[in-house]
Amino acid sequence: QVQLVESGGGLAPPGGSLILSCTASGFTLSEYCMTWARQAPGKGLEWLSGIAEDGTYTYYADSVKGRFTISRDNAKNTVYLQMNNLKTEDTALYYCAAFDSDYWLYRLEDGVNPTEYDYRGQGTQVTVSS
Repeated sequence: QVQLVESGGGLAPPGGSLILSCTASGFTLSEYCMTWARQAPGKGLEWLSGIAEDGTYTYYADSVKGRFTISRDNAKNTVYLQMNNLKTEDTALYYCAAFDSDYWLYRLEDGVNPTEYDYRGQGTQVTVSS
């Protein structure tokens, strides 16, 4: 059974940090480009970050650049999102999604959002509040 399971969400104060994890089962993570996206209440899906299959290329949205870091441990079938200097506007449901090529990663750089993905998790809630 193919699954992506996000974890690590929770409540953090402004300026705080969280590390999100996304663990894959049922498929080999190293063969997929991995991304993180979020959806705040009443807003659309925002694609935040992505990492190429081999980990050599990463993408960050302007809203998180310099604060969030994506990484992957293919041996553990897991991708991470280190989130520092959190802001109240980071409050959202965070998802990881897998793509079977790096195509959409480069399209994100062009300002084009993905219209499809191969797998997506159920999300983990991040709330930034004092």
